[in-house]
Amino acid sequence: MLDQDALRWEALLARDPTPDCGAFLYAVTTQGVYCRTGCPSRQPLRQNVRFYADAPAAEAEGFRACKRCDPKGERAAIHAAAIRAACDLIEASEAAPSLATLAAHAGYARHHFLRLFKEITGVTPHSYAASVRARRLQASLAAGDRVAEAVAGAGYGSESRVYGAPGRVLGMTPGAARRGGEGETIRIATATSVLGPLMVGATESGVCFIGFAEDFDALEGDVRQRFPKARIEPAPEALAETVRQVVEFLDEPKAALALPLDLRGTAFQRRVWEALQAIPFGETRTYGQMAIAIGAPRAIRAVARACAQNHVSLAVPCHRVVGADGDLTGYRWGVPRKRALLAKERAGAKG
Repeated sequence: MLDQDALRWEALLARDPTPDCGAFLYAVTTQGVYCRTGCPSRQPLRQNVRFYADAPAAEAEGFRACKRCDPKGERAAIHAAAIRAACDLIEASEAAPSLATLAAHAGYARHHFLRLFKEITGVTPHSYAASVRARRLQASLAAGDRVAEAVAGAGYGSESRVYGAPGRVLGMTPGAARRGGEGETIRIATATSVLGPLMVGATESGVCFIGFAEDFDALEGDVRQRFPKARIEPAPEALAETVRQVVEFLDEPKAALALPLDLRGTAFQRRVWEALQAIPFGETRTYGQMAIAIGAPRAIRAVARACAQNHVSLAVPCHRVVGADGDLTGYRWGVPRKRALLAKERAGAKG
């Protein structure tokens, strides 16, 4: 069995930002600097490396922080503050500020600002501004404003810009959003599973809800909260095969749960949900790894929020995401059930 330093050396060679042996820093005696494990600098020779638990320990022996990987997070904090200010400016502006305006406000060159913004938020300033407009539109429609007034008030130049890409703006047409799902039919079916009461909801396009571990009234309440004016229609026969697949998955998962889905979310949320579906059966990923997978390594909190906003548990396996230290963290249906699901999936993958 490898000792701790040997494990750390392997993590350094792999440039693993979240090593299984725990967080640590390494110092290079020939350079006089200490770094994170994921530092992009040239890999040092083993005889020139020392390992430290934290920055104070490395600095106590005379090493200084690497300017490339920023192990103390000082530069990252400055960047994050600048991007937060840019987001605030977008939120406060009636029309989306230009990239040049945002970059000048932050004090960076345009290309550098754009890279930082994407790294920290996971989206471009243009996409962020679009999401702000979409939130304004959704809030106005939910308040009962007429579609034309809501579209204009949210900052869209014309209704055609919203109707032309409804899935990217709201996941439904503005009229449907204003009506709270009015005119839509959500079919539901229930069953008893090893993890408690189970409910599946589906539109004509696919499954839009999978919930369990609460009483049936509470599960139906979740569906109605998302589609407050939709027609909720029991359809046990129509959804029998879908429910059977979910129940069997909970009983003894042997492969990923593949169902036709009706996913409604922002572009960023969909990127996260698609990445969740790509996690191999029987494995887990950290929130940091998920952020890297979607090309937004600093958007860890945004990834966590997208996981929490997943309405189709199991089919979009947010239970396969864990904390950096392996902790199961929170789960909509309870950490004990998350633990049970992961244990069953690991067993199924080995079988």
